[in-house]
This record gives sequence, C-alpha cells and structure tokens, in this order.
Amino acid sequence: MFRSKISGLGYYVPENVVTNDDLAKIMDTNHEWIVERTGIHERRHKALEEDTTSGMGVKAARIAMQRAGVEAKDIDFVVFATLSPDYYFPGPGVMLQRELGLNTVAALDIRAQCSGFIYALSIADQYIKTGMYKNVLVVGSEVHSTGLDMTTRGRGVSVIFGDGAGAAVLTRSENEEQGLLSTHIHSQGEHAEELALLAPGMGGRWVTDILKDNDPDDVSYTPHMNGQFVFKNAVVRFSEVINEGLEANGLQVSDINMLIPHQANLRISQFIQQKFGLSDDQVFNNIQKYGNTTAASVPIALTEAWEAGKIKEGDLVVLAAFGSGFTWGSVIIKW
Repeated sequence: MFRSKISGLGYYVPENVVTNDDLAKIMDTNHEWIVERTGIHERRHKALEEDTTSGMGVKAARIAMQRAGVEAKDIDFVVFATLSPDYYFPGPGVMLQRELGLNTVAALDIRAQCSGFIYALSIADQYIKTGMYKNVLVVGSEVHSTGLDMTTRGRGVSVIFGDGAGAAVLTRSENEEQGLLSTHIHSQGEHAEELALLAPGMGGRWVTDILKDNDPDDVSYTPHMNGQFVFKNAVVRFSEVINEGLEANGLQVSDINMLIPHQANLRISQFIQQKFGLSDDQVFNNIQKYGNTTAASVPIALTEAWEAGKIKEGDLVVLAAFGSGFTWGSVIIKW
C-alpha cells in the first residue's frame, strides 16, 4: 500500500490588518474584552480585488506547488475546503483549476467548515493510498469579512473570524515510515444549528425573502454561534479524536512533537495543551494575529510552524479540528 506525504506547503493572508482597536471604533468592544475571551489581537480582512476565496487559494497553492517541485501538469486531483465560496455555485475548486491551468482533473469541494482541511486531507489520502493519484492539491481558503455583522449586535462572532488561505501538496510515497499515518473524521448533526448561517438557503430564507422583507433585524444571513455550548463540545471532541489517532497507531501523548490545533479560540488550544501536558514548544498557535480562518487555519498554522523550523523530519505531527456541523477530526503524520 502506498502512503501519502506532504511534499509542499504554502499560505496567503490579505495585507489588510484589522486590530481589536479598529473594531472598537465600529462596535461596542475593546482590545481587552476580545483578548480575554479569544486570545485574538488582530486578523486579516480582504482589501484587494483578487482576495477572493479561490484567488487566495491559488496564491497559497502556487507556493505549495513550487515547494513540492510540481507543475500544473503533475496535479492529478484538487480538494478544496471552504464555507465561503466565490459563488453559491459552482464551487471554488474549479475556479482554482482554471486559474492554475491544471489539466481537466477533478475538483472536489468540501463543506466541513472548521474541520474542512482535515476532511480534505483524509479524502486526498485515500485516493493516494489506493494508487489512483500521485499528486493531490489540498486547499483551505476563506473570506469571512464580507459576510459578518460588523456591529455591536454581531460582535460575539465578528471579532473572531479572519480571511486567509493555506495549501498542501500530497504526494505518493513508498516509504511506510513517513507521511500520513492515519486520519479520523466525525460529525454530529444534531447540533448543527448551534453554529450556523441559516440563509440564504432552502432550509432557511432565500435571497428573494431577504430582499422582500428588507428587515434590519434579520440575522438569518449572518453567522450565529452558541459560544459556551460550542466550547464545551470542542474540548471534549478535540481530546477524543487526538487520542483516537494516537491509539490507532500505538502511540502515546509523549510521542507528539507538534500539535497543530484548528485556530478556533486560544482558550480551547490552551485547555487541550494543559489536558495533554504538552509544553509551549509542542503546540503551535497563531490565532493571535489571524483570528479564526476556519478551513484555512490548520494549513496556515502548519505552514508557519514548518517555515519557523518547529517541524523537522522524523517528528510526529498531530493536526486536529472541531467546528460547525458539528464536525471534527485528526490527522497523525510522521514528518
């Protein structure tokens, strides 16, 4: 059986930095309030015309492909994770395929929100393990800033999210001692509405309803989150799925060299770090400067950690995420 390994990583974030003090000018909040609850100091919001979900994904992908030493003709498959596509349809996978000049390869869009990149890696890994594909381009990209309620009413959600993209090239390898050891993904739809954006959609209110009513108090088309409920579930599922991955490979917590958690909330990451007894050098967080970029957060953090020399050959790297759906998952990697 083949194994897949990450042969190239890349990320892109918009140039426009939005600080907590910037937000305090347009809503009733302050730097201390945001940091205490989320750990976030600043985030990036799109400013350039090309900072679309697919456009940022393209920029991250080009870096990952260059580092992997592959060209457009070498990519066999695209898996694109996002909750904020350029269009309602088609998805951004084909937009990226067009912009990169790839062959007529399949482009699969993943809607697993904050767990999107973990899901995407799991899918890509299966295609490589079976021998069907050699090089799979996996992308996570989000534009949140244009869909947030940037008023006091929406501050509980709006201060958290930022824009950005990350990408990885998964390549077939015959070295069984290196690469993705296993992936583990789950969902629990009974809590779907606890973290959701209900409209526009057939299950909520469609665009025509929103325009007809023109109701300034309508919050169906901006994100809603039951923060405390999400936090309580996140810390449980994070722990479970990390342990699941370790146990599947006969590993212990002490074997972890680097944990890259989805950057949902610094308090969640700190809770998991403390629960597993990991040192600061064993956990990488960058939510402080980027906020929560949902499907992009894991690949952005993974790329930054690797660029900083915090991940070395032979290291055991654990990726984990939890988000809307609820969805959650983990990936165990021997670097």
